[in-house]
Amino acid sequence: MSDTRVLIVGAGIAGLALAKALHERDIASDVVERAADWSRTGTGLFLPANAVRALRELGLADAIDGTANRIRRQRILDHRGRLLADIDVDRIWGDVGESLAVGRAELHDALRRRATEIPVRRATTVVEIRDRLVPEVTLSDGSTGMYDLVVGADGIHSDIRSKVFGDARARYAGQVCWRFIADGFPGISDWTVRLARGRTFLTVALPGGRVYCYADLTSANPSVEPPDDWRDLFADFADPVPQLLEQGAGAHFAMIEEVIQPRWVNRRAVLVGDAAHASSPNMAQGAAMALEDAWVLADLLDSSQSIGSVLAAYQTQRRQRVSWVQSQTHRRDRLRGLPSRIRNLALRLAGERIFASNYGPLRSMP
Repeated sequence: MSDTRVLIVGAGIAGLALAKALHERDIASDVVERAADWSRTGTGLFLPANAVRALRELGLADAIDGTANRIRRQRILDHRGRLLADIDVDRIWGDVGESLAVGRAELHDALRRRATEIPVRRATTVVEIRDRLVPEVTLSDGSTGMYDLVVGADGIHSDIRSKVFGDARARYAGQVCWRFIADGFPGISDWTVRLARGRTFLTVALPGGRVYCYADLTSANPSVEPPDDWRDLFADFADPVPQLLEQGAGAHFAMIEEVIQPRWVNRRAVLVGDAAHASSPNMAQGAAMALEDAWVLADLLDSSQSIGSVLAAYQTQRRQRVSWVQSQTHRRDRLRGLPSRIRNLALRLAGERIFASNYGPLRSMP
């Protein structure tokens, strides 16, 4: 489909990965991004092996060499620091490959460097999509264009999802969270989550002694941040949490939301990444699913099929896998919401089996 014109709305992980993949296949794309400047929030990403495999298949894995840390173990503790499970990550994933941790800004920078030949029009949004045989799009800068395909890669609060599918809002998942990166902790080298009833504190080691910290709180109120210093909520957690929290004053606060979208395709528009299927981060599959979406959609577009056939195949191919991830996030939330004694016993007896079951279907190719 070398004569196909694609408009990608959103220059995050999904949008840039797709733009690069299409460029490699000689498929033209325009990319627009509503933000005027690139965000550099202090957050990180754990990339399970299926995410790293998708980067590799997209020709992007080496872009994060030197900025990513290999994660070999996932440890689950209670909030007092007592071990509940110690999981061998390589045994979970086998020959799929390694799992990595990287700063989100570093991954985004790497994708931008690899896509320098693809201009991104920032501070630009879609004003209107006229639903014709070939969609005509009007942008906020006053320009118009005819595109064979419009891709909504514009995140959890997708404007394209709203325009194309109507009132399809993200749904609150029952937790609020804080994210930040702490510096000066070379002794932290793995992925460790600490669990208390209704509270979680995760640390993921990044290169150079940096640590990505994620804390969440089960809350019936999705919009109001606790009025006092949020760090007091986790003051009873064992070391090194108190030391990490000293650097968390400016943490990024958000509510956890998910998108359960029955259709990702409408005529010549398609959703990818969080715009289509955002889920709780407890499976660390947000970036993975976005990268797999880009890989699958690019491969399908690089064929002799019609756009309609491509989009039908994309939704069919991705639906079961994404639904699995979302169902597993709900199961994980139910597990950690159990009374502490029951939860701790389950994790001590079957922690690695639970993880292997959660990720099992994701070992196969998307």
